[in-house]
Amino acid sequence: MARIAGVDLPREKRVEIGLTYIYGIGLKSSQKILKDAGVNPDTRVKDLSDDEVNAIRKAMDTYKVEGDLKREVALNIKRLTEIGCYRGLRHRRSLPVRGQRTKTNARTRKGPRKLVSKGKSKA
Repeated sequence: MARIAGVDLPREKRVEIGLTYIYGIGLKSSQKILKDAGVNPDTRVKDLSDDEVNAIRKAMDTYKVEGDLKREVALNIKRLTEIGCYRGLRHRRSLPVRGQRTKTNARTRKGPRKLVSKGKSKA
């Protein structure tokens, strides 16, 4: 089993797709890494030789992936909240950050609806 950047790649998938299981690597960067490493994207992960795995690791050195990338993203969000900018306030209140409407929708960020009961009528 190929283990790259602390992630076990799925054995039965093509290398091109398997690399996308690493946080911070999508399909395009996966294709570029394989091209730089000189590895055929159609080979299966289980068929990779040790030399090919090392070539992929060497080609990935320039990329920020997994823990480093997650730490950088968290620090960016923390910086926005500390300086008190609009985006930081939206992060702090767990609301959509990029200008989406919130009167309807936005349930992913806001969570399940909080029902407001009508209470007892005075009639």
